[in-house]
Amino acid sequence: MLLSQGRWKMFSCTSPSARDRREVGDRTRSLVTRAEAEADEDDALPGAEGRPAVRRERAVEHDAVSRWMAMYETAHGLGQSYYLRALEMAAAAGDHITYCRTLRGMALQASSLGHGPKALELADSAAEAAPAAGPRLTAFLRGQQAHGAAMVKDQRQAFARLRETEDALSRADGRNDAVGGYDQAAYHFHVSHVPWELGDQAGSVRALRASNRARPTNEKQGRVHANGLLARRQMKMRHVEAAAETWNAFLDDYVTISSARGDEHFRTLRPEIAPYAGLRAVQQLDQRAAEVARLKAA
Repeated sequence: MLLSQGRWKMFSCTSPSARDRREVGDRTRSLVTRAEAEADEDDALPGAEGRPAVRRERAVEHDAVSRWMAMYETAHGLGQSYYLRALEMAAAAGDHITYCRTLRGMALQASSLGHGPKALELADSAAEAAPAAGPRLTAFLRGQQAHGAAMVKDQRQAFARLRETEDALSRADGRNDAVGGYDQAAYHFHVSHVPWELGDQAGSVRALRASNRARPTNEKQGRVHANGLLARRQMKMRHVEAAAETWNAFLDDYVTISSARGDEHFRTLRPEIAPYAGLRAVQQLDQRAAEVARLKAA
């Protein structure tokens, strides 16, 4: 039985605004419009009550892409509204997989906004709502539970969930789902959050490097985010020259793509390295960052 989506209107983020909607762009809005229209058309067709809601399920997938795009572009208020709409549509379709994935996405959003208890609650609810899940979906859900547990400093549960994640992923086949595929790069990225939240900074850096090694070369969006996060963590550890090397790898990809999450990382680059301006590696990085900023502004 699917849970009511009403209970999930509970963690705070910026409400949807005109600015959010402009940032997300026309593609996101058109996908949402099409998703809702297809769902309404499916309801209106003769015999809709007694046959599988194939078109509605397809609309749910469109909606899943849309709210993921909204979060990926850091329009969190708009993203949350899409998540809640996705829960409603998935419940109406009886689509347990999309329902639990949506809850897991909300857990990811909560964790990225620093809401540890809510992130764990949503991750646990996603796992509870899952059907008899295959190993890849199980890994997908357990990894998020591990992160949530680490955020509330439950070390025992966090590492137990990571072991379950690793075991499930080892039993998964070689295919990624179109939305929410979970692989070794995603696994190591989840791993990186657990030691960081629990105070093991070096362990987190090792896991992020492993994530990058496992990531396909064409996944620039994911690599930009991972390298931005890695560089910022290295800076917090005062490993400045290592961070400069990571920032340069970040810029290699960042200059070629449009990424709001990349923009967030980039905005921290020059202020964070400024206190170390006497280092040659920092001077060179600062010059390159200034040129990238000019290119992005053009």
